[in-house]
Amino acid sequence: MHTQMLCHGSAAAVAARRMRHILGSVLGRDGWMWRTHEVKLLNTSAGDTVMIGEISYKLKTPRNPELVPVKHISDSLPQTVVQHLRWIMQKDLLGQDVFLIGPPGPLRRSIAMQYLELTKREVEYVALSRDTTETDLKQRREIRSGTAFYIDQCAVRAATQGRVLVLEGLEKAERNVLPVLNNLLENREMQLEDGRFLMSSERYDKLLQEHTKEELDSWKIVRVSENFRVIALGLPVPKYKGNPLDPPLRSRFQARDVYYLPFKDQLELLYTIGPNIAAERVSQLLSLATTLCSQESASLGLPDFPVDNLLPALHVLNAFPMLSSQQLIQRLYPYNSILGKDGRTAVEGVLGRFELLDGLRQPAPSAILSVSRTKDLEGHADVSLCVADKEITFQVPVGIKETRPPNSSPTFISTPSHAQLMAEMMQSHMVKDICLIGAKGCGKSVIAREFAEMLGYSIEPLMLYQDMTARDLLQQRYTLPNGDTAWRPSPLVTAALEGKLLLLDGIHRVNLGTLAVLSRLLHDRELDLYDGTRLLRWDRYQTLKEQLQLSDQQLQERSIFPIHPSFRVLALAEPPVVGASSSRGQQQWLGPELLTMFLYHTVSPMARAEEMDLIQGLTRGVPKEAAEQLLHLTHSLRETNDPTAQSLASSLSTRQLLRICRRLSQYPEESVAHAVNKACLSRFLPSLARASLQKSLANCSLQDTPDSAELSRDFSCSIKDGMLTIGNVSAPVYSAAEKMKVPDVLFYDNPQHMMVMEDMLKDFLLGEHLLLVGNQGVGKNKIVDRFLHLLNRPREYLQLHRDTTVQTLTLQPSVRDGIIMYEDSPLVKAVKLGYILLIDEADKAPTNVTCILKTLVESGEMILADGRRIISDPQEAEGRPNTIVMHPDFRMLVLANRPGFPFLGNDFFGALGDIFSCHAVDNPKPQAELAMLKQYGPDVPDSTLQKLVAAFGDLRSMADQGTITYPYSTREVVNIVKHLQKFPGEGLANVVRNVFDFDSYNKDTREVLIEALHKHGIPIGAKPSSVKLAKELPLPEVKMTGYWTINQVGNARRKLLCPTETRSIDVKGPVFLRVQGYPCSRQESRALSFSEEKAHWQIPMNEVNIICDVATKDDVLYVATCNPVSLYSMKERGETIQYMELYDVFPRTISGVWQPFVTIAPLGSPLDGQVVLHEEQSNTVLHLDMVTGAVRRLLLSPETDPPATKASSWWSSKEQQRGHKMCHDFAHKNWLLFYKEDGNQLEVLDVLEGRVHAISLPVNLKSVHLVAEDRWLLLESNTNKKFLLTKPMNMTAGDSGVCQLHAISEDAVSSGHGVGSDEVFGPQMLSCEQLPNENLSAALDQKIVSPNRILADSGSFARVVVGFPDLVSPNEVYSFKRPVDLSVMKGAESGAHTLLRGGLRSSVVKRDNCVSLLSANQVVRALPPSKVPLREVYPKDVTPPMTAAYLEVTDLNSKKVKYIPVPRSVTVSPYTGWLSKVSESDVLMAALGSGGVVTVDMGGYVRLWETGSDTLQRSLMEWRNMIGSEDGRPLQITIQRDSNLDVTAPKHGKTDPTNAPHVGGNQWAGGTGGRDTAGLGGKGGPYRLDAGHKVHQVSQAEKDAVPEEVRKAAREMGEKAFKERLKEIDMSEYDAATYERFSNAVRRQVQSLRIILDSLQAKGKERQWLKNQALGELDDAKIIDGLTGEKAIYKRRGELDPEPGSAQQKPKRLRVLVDVSGSMYRFNGVDGRLERSMEAVCMVMEALESYEHRFKYDIVGHSGDGYDIELVRADKIPKNNKQRLKVIKNMHAHSQFCMSGDYTLEGTDASVKELAREEADEHFLVVLSDANLERYGIRPERFAQVLTSDPQVNAFAIFIGSLGDQAERLQKTLPAGRSFVAMDTKHIPQILQQIFTSTMLSNA
Repeated sequence: MHTQMLCHGSAAAVAARRMRHILGSVLGRDGWMWRTHEVKLLNTSAGDTVMIGEISYKLKTPRNPELVPVKHISDSLPQTVVQHLRWIMQKDLLGQDVFLIGPPGPLRRSIAMQYLELTKREVEYVALSRDTTETDLKQRREIRSGTAFYIDQCAVRAATQGRVLVLEGLEKAERNVLPVLNNLLENREMQLEDGRFLMSSERYDKLLQEHTKEELDSWKIVRVSENFRVIALGLPVPKYKGNPLDPPLRSRFQARDVYYLPFKDQLELLYTIGPNIAAERVSQLLSLATTLCSQESASLGLPDFPVDNLLPALHVLNAFPMLSSQQLIQRLYPYNSILGKDGRTAVEGVLGRFELLDGLRQPAPSAILSVSRTKDLEGHADVSLCVADKEITFQVPVGIKETRPPNSSPTFISTPSHAQLMAEMMQSHMVKDICLIGAKGCGKSVIAREFAEMLGYSIEPLMLYQDMTARDLLQQRYTLPNGDTAWRPSPLVTAALEGKLLLLDGIHRVNLGTLAVLSRLLHDRELDLYDGTRLLRWDRYQTLKEQLQLSDQQLQERSIFPIHPSFRVLALAEPPVVGASSSRGQQQWLGPELLTMFLYHTVSPMARAEEMDLIQGLTRGVPKEAAEQLLHLTHSLRETNDPTAQSLASSLSTRQLLRICRRLSQYPEESVAHAVNKACLSRFLPSLARASLQKSLANCSLQDTPDSAELSRDFSCSIKDGMLTIGNVSAPVYSAAEKMKVPDVLFYDNPQHMMVMEDMLKDFLLGEHLLLVGNQGVGKNKIVDRFLHLLNRPREYLQLHRDTTVQTLTLQPSVRDGIIMYEDSPLVKAVKLGYILLIDEADKAPTNVTCILKTLVESGEMILADGRRIISDPQEAEGRPNTIVMHPDFRMLVLANRPGFPFLGNDFFGALGDIFSCHAVDNPKPQAELAMLKQYGPDVPDSTLQKLVAAFGDLRSMADQGTITYPYSTREVVNIVKHLQKFPGEGLANVVRNVFDFDSYNKDTREVLIEALHKHGIPIGAKPSSVKLAKELPLPEVKMTGYWTINQVGNARRKLLCPTETRSIDVKGPVFLRVQGYPCSRQESRALSFSEEKAHWQIPMNEVNIICDVATKDDVLYVATCNPVSLYSMKERGETIQYMELYDVFPRTISGVWQPFVTIAPLGSPLDGQVVLHEEQSNTVLHLDMVTGAVRRLLLSPETDPPATKASSWWSSKEQQRGHKMCHDFAHKNWLLFYKEDGNQLEVLDVLEGRVHAISLPVNLKSVHLVAEDRWLLLESNTNKKFLLTKPMNMTAGDSGVCQLHAISEDAVSSGHGVGSDEVFGPQMLSCEQLPNENLSAALDQKIVSPNRILADSGSFARVVVGFPDLVSPNEVYSFKRPVDLSVMKGAESGAHTLLRGGLRSSVVKRDNCVSLLSANQVVRALPPSKVPLREVYPKDVTPPMTAAYLEVTDLNSKKVKYIPVPRSVTVSPYTGWLSKVSESDVLMAALGSGGVVTVDMGGYVRLWETGSDTLQRSLMEWRNMIGSEDGRPLQITIQRDSNLDVTAPKHGKTDPTNAPHVGGNQWAGGTGGRDTAGLGGKGGPYRLDAGHKVHQVSQAEKDAVPEEVRKAAREMGEKAFKERLKEIDMSEYDAATYERFSNAVRRQVQSLRIILDSLQAKGKERQWLKNQALGELDDAKIIDGLTGEKAIYKRRGELDPEPGSAQQKPKRLRVLVDVSGSMYRFNGVDGRLERSMEAVCMVMEALESYEHRFKYDIVGHSGDGYDIELVRADKIPKNNKQRLKVIKNMHAHSQFCMSGDYTLEGTDASVKELAREEADEHFLVVLSDANLERYGIRPERFAQVLTSDPQVNAFAIFIGSLGDQAERLQKTLPAGRSFVAMDTKHIPQILQQIFTSTMLSNA
């Protein structure tokens, strides 16, 4: 008996036992079995026997010896393995099926194979994946010559032939697949599809005794061999990912735990491999591996260490003993990429423990020196590496092409880090497959290509995508030309057979269950394919060949092929997202299973210098400075740990930088900032990220300055001599063969789209593929079509949608005559023919589908489903079958909507943005849009278009801020304009509803919209009847009341000469003050009804301020205030209000008693935009330039030291202080006149010359009126006597011109009465120009041409002095007298502030508020309500509204007077006494150039009024047109028929003598609704005849109205429900009202947040395709299976079960940290900050109500009492309004009673730490504070550091605007996008909403 010992149990056994005791790693597993076993092979005459220990197994001769595994048994078997084999043998003898369970790795498979090799059993191996179906196990149909046959699959083959079925990866298979085998496992029975029945051998043999074999065959009964066994290999599922075992299935297996080999066995194995390595080092490495596989490390969440990979790693270490262990471990276990911070520290701790942290001490290989083919070894090359200045040569496998020395490629620029990476890859390549991990665009593909070329490999790129199936990886079905089905090997298989380098691009995308198919290929280089082909490792194939003495030919007939020895796999992946849950589609893909498959190398981001070299090497002409700025920016973004900055940096990958530089080298004049904004698509970033980017750009001093040349540049496109020029760029026009494919589109040029097209052309010429991103309707398609039309390029069009699959993108399969044919998709056609491929709506398709475009764009390669491949290099294509060469003209233009809400597409830009050149397409700017709309609607009035453009501009900016969700686009406006163009009679207000009716059911959106439309005067919702013009009262008749005679002649007493002296003025200054701009929220007033008021807006002033003057110049309004003194200027239609504070010029002297009072004089050309301010008491004259902010003080007289006034002022002293006055009627001529009341000197200031002319007078002045430039009317102060002063026109310095003074004598008409009492008063207003002649004639009712002046005083509505001041003859005075003199009417004070101002109105007011509008022939004055005849204006039963004043408009044309009410001001300064001195009513008024007046009320509210009757008529017409004429007539539908059938000849009809009403019929005349007869509303009658019957028409309004009782019922129902609800939550109505106040303030924000949350939830619940269904839609991929007659060839939509083993989705964690310190309460009165914070808290509570599963939130306060005041606990959130109100009340009470102090910093710090400890998907902290940080000595840097202290917690700070610019300074020091300053507390809720939308929800 000859015994062969296979394994020697010896002294080693003792050591083994000891080790086992020490380590205990296998203790308890095999505790019952301590004997060592030997494996013996006994050759006896009866056949061979295998003995393991005492158990023996008789070998049988295999029928198919080529199916028996070979070369799996190693020379020395470790004891553990022998014990496993012995156990399997026991089970085998028992006839039981076994399940080997254990950690990932090839060990279990190898034990199974070793056993089968020992016992010489044939194997049927199947790797289960999530794509495995029942047919893969039982039977599959194939068509052979037109008939479908069933082909047995592995399970059936194994059962009938008596083989062993090895099932690997049970946890990968879907749940319903494996139960198919249950009966086969238990009873060895199975019913097959083709009608056969498998029966266990015992039952079959029993039947065989009673029946013949033929009978059994006819019954289709097949015997299952008694040698059939199943060996299942699987992972334990709760620990690893996968589906848990089905209990019935589990019960049918016997399990055996196959753990890693024990320490000692492993150690021996490793010692034999690495003889050159110190033994200590080997044991350290193994100890590390064992530690990282222990239970403890698993509980830390560390993936298992790939112990099996220690063998290849030691091969490397053996060749390079100087390699550092740490670097080696990084390759086996790249802990920096896959673990979070805690995990990294844990691993590094273990490394330190085993002294493996030697990465710094030992040098890495620095470069590859040479590569050359080895002479004696086939398929290998010698590679020399330089390591630590030594050269080491070793052999690696190479490809079939020529090798190439390193650094000889022109397209690859080597940098030190990449050279080192290549050298390290060479080392790993020696032993195993490699995986490169690196962010997108960092050069993985380039490195891989260079690596392959160096080693002479052909690359086989395989782009992996998410729903790739195992079939796509290995083999696909196709039909032969005769209709037979066959299998086509995939590129992966051909690469394995031909020895190529397989490039798996994107293994992070593909599902783990699918990748598992490759594990055997990667570990053992063996592969079983679907059609039964087996690929064997080269040496195993050779051994098999020798043992069986078969030729290659024979083995191939048995479908066994060798895998080429050079075949290697290189995988590329993006770094795993640490700690990401599966909810975002980015899994932590690198798990323990994948770790065992590859050695990992990380492509580290390049250092700045390296990247610079790279850029300069690849783009030669790039301006150096630009490149440096670009890199500075990129690296500053990459180095922060702020997630926003990181995501921006990912858009600036090396690939994108190269693209930018290529472009800059072509167009060096472009700005870098523009390029960066384009690359990041900054236009569509969330507001926070955008702010962050702008800040980073500013920090790198990259400002995007739109130079004026750019804006004014002429963007035109022209085609000359076959050259197309857009802007500054030219390109040749393409000569297209296919004219019909060239798009032609209606396109109106506008500058903005031309700029986009110029930009596109630049990139197009550089050879880029373009991506256009924009909102809907901004003209992306139009731009692209126009672009291609101009270039004359044919295009193919492809529209993507949710169901787009990879197949639909490339080929469409269809069946013709039983043969499958593939139709080329537009993509393939475009590639072949060199067309432009236009891909529309790219964001709608799943990103995993669009990813296949990447290889096409990047490497110009792509594999199609029918086996053809697209190749860009024509040389490569030569001699290869099935290739399509990419046409050099092929380009892709991709269109996508912007990422994020409300499009909810997939983030195409995020996935593939960096392989395209991106362009953001925005709505055209207002001017461009207006120009474009004019082309669409040439007949639509301009004012309408402007209103539309402005309103839509507003709506768009709202959409950007997130106030509304839908981005209204140009498309909508164009549609409105087209409608108006075709149907001009329809009102604008009606037509805009075509767009906005979508929103009519959403209350909040509707309110926002209506408000925006009304603001721009689009009267949506107004009725034509709602015209509210003031009532007109008749004027008294005009009477001639007297004469003015200018005394020329006579004695010298009457003719007085006034001496003049001239001097230069002294100018002090200039000082430059800050001119601030505020947005002007101008509202059109004629939105809902038509009145005289045109528009209104609020001036941004604080409430203690007092308005003291308003002036106008052309269309600019100036308003001055006097507490503090400041000046506002704004355009009538402008967007901004300029504001200049002069507080420093006019300090508040004498304890705030001296109160300044200023008057404004706007100057004319050439000093446009400049103003003179005059202060009355100190007689200060200032010259201001509102553009530059320059202030100069003009000193009129040298002795300007003001006399020390007593501490009195003009509003308190009894005796009147006489003020200085300024007359500015001729300010537009740049001269002004100053005088002092009761003084006797006039000073004329010529601003341009800088001179003052002082005129001394013999009289004391009361007032001065400039009637003309050279004639002034003076009033003497005591007697009110009038004088006319004439002066020479051009007063020069040399000429001491003398002025003459003429007294004016006034005579009443009837001299009998002497001087009429009404003549005592001086005029309040006297015009400085004359009425036009036609107006004068109209006023006096006689045709007259004469110089004239119009004046107004308190006794008359208006007076006209005819002939004055030019005619010497007596001037006639015509008066419109008042019934009661105004000055007499003290009356009941009914001002708005009667109580406060009671007795103060004793003195004369400063402003008269009376102006004349000469062109409109009107005098307008503002009167207090007490001086208005309200009884005449309003009917008896109407209470007059509360008003600030009435505008009395005296119209001399129509002889009417009307009183227009001016609404009350909202706020009023508390200084009421002071106010009452400014004006007797609460408004100030000035005339507007456009024939109207402007009023400013005391609260700073500006209103524009239109008073002229002609202009009013015109505006009313326009307004009515905008509403559209709805006349009450009902519409009729008229059908014109040509046939004359139903209408007999028309006739008058009989006249009914009784004239009874007739309806219908065709007999009587005068009926309604009949036919043929004359009547109303019928058809076919000769004419209409009204017989006097009233046609009752219900008015439209009446039809629309809802009956009152219905409305009442609805109202009562609502109230009742509300009361019930209150009762339910036990809340008083007062409380309810209080809560409503806060809730309503934030209702809109809550609403929009909830809309977004809802839609995100919906998106998360979007259904996926479930494949392999028995019903649904046909799955293209299964079309052949359908031909063969399979059932499960459909797919349908369904809820996808979460990935097995994926983490449960945790809620996001939010904490709001509010400031409830004392200062909040203290300053609440100033800016309402506490209330705003309470609103913000209310908003959070309401918005997140019922989303508790998605957001876990709590609210904490901080104040002087501490930093963790609990307001809302995360586990007890308020459920109803009462509880929410309680929270709000707590905040209020706390801030009222707490200690002072500021704990912002501590609170933030504590919250960040606390949040980081909690488990959640993401952590957010929002800090609300009015942090006066400097006051408490807190450095902003310190705060910034706390905010960003933990990268897991996204912390944001909102500061409530504090003193001065403190908050803005703060914001500069804090990280961008993390801090906000709410100067206006109203913005707090909006900011909070912004934070929510742009971060939390961006990736929910």
